Amino acid sequence: MRMRTAATALSGALVLSALVLPGAAQGAEHHDAATALRSLASHNVRPQDAIGDTKFTDGVVNKGKDVVLGVTGKKAVPVTFTAFDEEGLALTQAFLWQGTDSSSTDTITGALGTDADPVCTETTVEGGYSYACKTVFTIDPAVDFKDGNGTAGPWKLFLGAYDLYLNISIDDDVTRGSIKRAAKLTVNASPEPVKKGKTITVTGKLTRADWSTGRTTGYATQPVKLQFRKKGSSTWSTLKTVKTSRTGALSTTTKAGSDGDYRFVFAGTATTGAATSAGDFIDVK
Repeated sequence: MRMRTAATALSGALVLSALVLPGAAQGAEHHDAATALRSLASHNVRPQDAIGDTKFTDGVVNKGKDVVLGVTGKKAVPVTFTAFDEEGLALTQAFLWQGTDSSSTDTITGALGTDADPVCTETTVEGGYSYACKTVFTIDPAVDFKDGNGTAGPWKLFLGAYDLYLNISIDDDVTRGSIKRAAKLTVNASPEPVKKGKTITVTGKLTRADWSTGRTTGYATQPVKLQFRKKGSSTWSTLKTVKTSRTGALSTTTKAGSDGDYRFVFAGTATTGAATSAGDFIDVK
């Protein structure tokens, strides 16, 4: 399964204009051709079908951070990359995908539209032309992941380009990024106030986005840290690690020592983002 987010194609008129440009004028037209292009299409070609020599480097998805999505709300995911070509480029294309075949037609709709077309800035360098490119993928979990949660995890960045002679270059694994289900933690410490040395019970719940239902559900049997911050301090100390129940519930005890806040911290997994609860203050008498 893949998410196609910004595939672009040359129109006939643009092809002809690129091919007939005189050598001296081509350099000035490379970037104009790429940024003027606004049609979208799927080529369904494999990397081994490529005949161009464009090189792609420095691919970065979401500034190197995980893409964490709840059940609603669109997320703008920036993507940047560099391309080099001896002859110059007419256009670039980019999308995120999963699986073993980047030419698969099994897709989920991503950010299709002119706002998702990669925009590239050209620089003349020794031996050819370098392009600093950027685009933004707008991902809507209610649409893109409505078929289930199995797509959470690593995604690959596919990049393709046409040079001015319509030679296509493809790299379907330039870099990788993770798209994860958002998690949330709650906490409640009681009783309050409490006498020093007495038992404090700390409860809470770990939930995460369920894209298939559009709701949040409890996250079972996950390790969560109980932390304490003494009043007046900025440092949190881990007291213990507890596991959530089959419904995501948390419950543990600790001894009252001094005034301060208690919170739960979840580190996250390969499919689910990290979460930290708010602090709950306990007054110790």
